[in-house]
Amino acid sequence: MSQFARSPVTAVLGPTNTGKTHLAVERMCGHASGMIGFPLRLLAREVYDRVVRMKGPAEVALITGEEKILPSKARWFCCTAESMPLERETAFVALDEAQLGADPERGHVFTDRLLRARGREETMILGSDSLRPMLKALVPEAEIVGRPRFSTLSYAGAKKLSRLPRRSAIVAFSAEEVYAVAETLRRLRGGAAVVMGALSPRTRNAQVAMFQAGEVDYLVATDAIGMGLNMDVHHVAFASLHKFDGRRQRRLTIAEMAQIAGRAGRHQKDGTFGALHEEGPSAFTPEEVLAIEGHQVPRLEHLYWREGEPDFDSIDALIASLERKPEDEVLHAAPQATDLAVLKRLSEESWVRDRVRHPRMVARLWAACGLPDFRKLGVDPHARFVGRLFGHLSEGRGHVPHQWFADEIQRLDNMGGDVETLAGRIAAARSWAYIAHRADWLEEPAHWAERTRAIEEKLSDALHASLTQRFVDKRTTVLLRQIGADASNLPVTIGPEGEVSVEEHPLGTLEGFRFKVAAEARAGDKRMLLAAAEKRLAGEYRRRGSALAEAPDAELAQVGSAIHWRGHDVALLKPGANLVRPRVQLDRALDVLDPQAKAAAQARLERWFGERVAADLPVLAKLDAITREEAAGAPLRALANALLEQGGLLPRRAAGTMIEGLDGPARHRLRTIGMTIGTLDLFAPALLKPRAAARRRALMGLEQGPPDAAVVLPRDAKGADLAHGFRPFGAQAVRVDLVERIARAAHEARQGRKPFAPDPALATSIGLKPETIARLMAQLGFRTARGDADAPQRWIWQGLTPLAKPKPAAVPGNAFAALAALRNG
Repeated sequence: MSQFARSPVTAVLGPTNTGKTHLAVERMCGHASGMIGFPLRLLAREVYDRVVRMKGPAEVALITGEEKILPSKARWFCCTAESMPLERETAFVALDEAQLGADPERGHVFTDRLLRARGREETMILGSDSLRPMLKALVPEAEIVGRPRFSTLSYAGAKKLSRLPRRSAIVAFSAEEVYAVAETLRRLRGGAAVVMGALSPRTRNAQVAMFQAGEVDYLVATDAIGMGLNMDVHHVAFASLHKFDGRRQRRLTIAEMAQIAGRAGRHQKDGTFGALHEEGPSAFTPEEVLAIEGHQVPRLEHLYWREGEPDFDSIDALIASLERKPEDEVLHAAPQATDLAVLKRLSEESWVRDRVRHPRMVARLWAACGLPDFRKLGVDPHARFVGRLFGHLSEGRGHVPHQWFADEIQRLDNMGGDVETLAGRIAAARSWAYIAHRADWLEEPAHWAERTRAIEEKLSDALHASLTQRFVDKRTTVLLRQIGADASNLPVTIGPEGEVSVEEHPLGTLEGFRFKVAAEARAGDKRMLLAAAEKRLAGEYRRRGSALAEAPDAELAQVGSAIHWRGHDVALLKPGANLVRPRVQLDRALDVLDPQAKAAAQARLERWFGERVAADLPVLAKLDAITREEAAGAPLRALANALLEQGGLLPRRAAGTMIEGLDGPARHRLRTIGMTIGTLDLFAPALLKPRAAARRRALMGLEQGPPDAAVVLPRDAKGADLAHGFRPFGAQAVRVDLVERIARAAHEARQGRKPFAPDPALATSIGLKPETIARLMAQLGFRTARGDADAPQRWIWQGLTPLAKPKPAAVPGNAFAALAALRNG
């Protein structure tokens, strides 16, 4: 505890927009000296600039991890909470956003400052009203003062990005989501400023300046804006209500929602908040809305704590002190932070223990472990970097080598690349800036601090330019302001081929119900002007919806799993009851239609598809009818279902049990609809004809099939499998109907179990190889008969196959006639 612990402590609690930070700054400047700890580097810099304007640069210091401006006669200090020099005596001390003591990652820092940071004459603690029970338990001497919000904060409901009012801030919880929202706003509204905690103050200030100056009307930010950054925001919209807190994806707490939503409104100007989604996990619940509007945040039940003055006698003593449990019941031990995890990793290294044999070196090791993981590398990679750093700090004169430092920052002195690349370089530059601002880590710390600052500023300017280029379209912004609220006055022209133009600016073409931007038109123009011309396009969509609902068959086609209308996607075939009754899912582009028009389009497409199946694949349509016919009997319905799943072609071995369960009428029913119960396969000859085969492949999503006239294929050819109607035999595959004809001819030619030689003309004339014939005959239940090597191949019926002998069928008198009939039919 500080020696000034008996100084008056005032806790100013309340929601956002209460002027708590402004009050603290005014009180600090009224003392001879003072210090304020802030949660963000950005906020510390903002207040530093304000105090410099009041007191002059020679009197004010800025101390953060990566930036240190410390005039020799500085009396007022603006710091991040982690960087507060508690050993320095000042008349006034304040801690901002003290409720962050409940944060698992940084909470122990704020709890330590809450307990130990005291001014000689006055101490002020700023925070949410949720902190009240913690203050009563931990700082009972504190006078608690409530500050009401200056203006009203109310819920405005859910609004899409295209409907957000001007001067809105959209809050997202990852860089990817921030960029996606900003890109959408560029297309819809001409652009947005971007604010994230990972940005340098210079970039952040430049982005905020654009928003404050009205160059853009929207701001996209992470939850960093909830920590006191002062901007003229009228409405706060949540892109999501979930965030990754470093350990898991979770929903925001009421306190977090209120903190962020409270940025809407300024001083006595009312503000509103809402979401981008009306339903689902990204929508507010009624209870959350009431709590935020009423500033009723749940009271904190505990704060996180870690020893603020650890034991440096040895590494083990240091770790033990950092893992010590708090004595007060409202304090919980802080989860292991990155610095402690890195310390534990390095303590396992023998060379580290060899060098750390004195409290001074233990403290130096702990200082090195305090280097933040700005690049978000994770514990192991970051520990290796810190290990290399400590290796230099623990040998020789204890300085980082000039050449290593120079080479690393020179590598970062590159202004090329996209937004993500530049942001990554800035994160790396922050690590070196942190090192440069440790006066005892470099031989010339002032030189290297200036060098890293210059590089970070150049990268920041490049990042600002890149963000502006990527997310701001000034032409669109100006045009939107020119057309004002009456956007329907813009002349919109839609040509006979769907060409769309506004004010003689060609934007692209309406292809079906989807807008296709022209190569020469910018996305920002296209989206903005289409939004402005919404009424005109709505009429065109209605006209096209009616045309689709009444479309003749010639305008509709199935292409793969899609249904096209006039060559454009309008629906997808999704798995349904069975193969011939899929679910017809309208393309999302048809969402522009009203529900009645969509229902009419859906009905037309379903009717067209059913008619096409009945016309092109009548066998499958009849199998589908059997599956729904109670009188058909369970065995026949089961077999019909199995056949439908395989597109009307099923190996007999797979259906053996079902076939055995069929009675005479059921077998007759299958034959009447065109099914053949063959020796090896169940199939419908009609499905093998070119048009039906192509339709069947499309229905089943099969790849390109065999040539239309093919009856025998090489085994490795496309379509040489049962799915396409070909049965493999060794190096060749034979079409199943031809296999059945050969089977019937063989059984007609045999005489009991006597050796016989079937007429080879049919098999050899279509190109079957001897080994193919041998495999085929074997599968049909025959074995080779021993005999004269010069005699024709002879076979014996051995009846080993479980398949029944095929029933006699009308087979042409000779093999050549059979082949001719097959090829013609």
